[in-house]
Amino acid sequence: MNFDSKNILVIGGSSGIGRGIAKSFSEKGADVCITGTKDSIDQYDEDLDEVIKSCHYRTLDLSNHNNIEDLSLPFESLDALICSQGIVAYKRKEFEMDTFKRVMDLNLNSIMASCTYFHKTLSKSKGSIVIIGSGASYKAVKGNPAYSASKGGLLTLIKTLADAWATDNIRVNGIAPGFVATKLTEVTYKNEKRYEDSLKRIPLGRWGTPEDMGQVACFLCSNEAGYVTGQMITVDGGMGL
Repeated sequence: MNFDSKNILVIGGSSGIGRGIAKSFSEKGADVCITGTKDSIDQYDEDLDEVIKSCHYRTLDLSNHNNIEDLSLPFESLDALICSQGIVAYKRKEFEMDTFKRVMDLNLNSIMASCTYFHKTLSKSKGSIVIIGSGASYKAVKGNPAYSASKGGLLTLIKTLADAWATDNIRVNGIAPGFVATKLTEVTYKNEKRYEDSLKRIPLGRWGTPEDMGQVACFLCSNEAGYVTGQMITVDGGMGL
């Protein structure tokens, strides 16, 4: 897959799965812009490789989804939008309405706002949207009702936007990752017992990496996937089998 001369925006690309996706596109020749909530990419604690440092960076806080309207891109056209923003709240905080609303606003509402904001631009380029869902798009997560509801909502949002925007030359797909080592999953992979138990559930015997998700995102935005739309692709090492 080659993305020379293609412009890619990865919302939430400053860390985690989004960063892996941004790196994959950049390594394939794309001009990539990533967003995060900090003032500069250098403020992130994670190791920054040269590929990520070469990407454009924009500060964007979508806890208020109207902020998408203030985002200025470093390029005039856009070929693909990757929506990788998301949060989770632990210790049963999502059963409190203020937290429930905060998680839903970022994980679902801000994604709808991002997609609609770039609709016209993507239509002109016959572009693609890839939305990052979760295994929680398909099943309950006992202690996280907001996370489960938001990720489940993305499943049907992807289908609806794909149907509504097909005639506008926009393909819309998603990725449902299994276990991937990011800040959101530290509660599992930094606990030895939980981590070992999780491996027993994965036929391929390992957790996924952000770059694993990046390869799938690249495929979904490539010409090779030109007849694919409205799909949530599960990438979990067989955990859901």
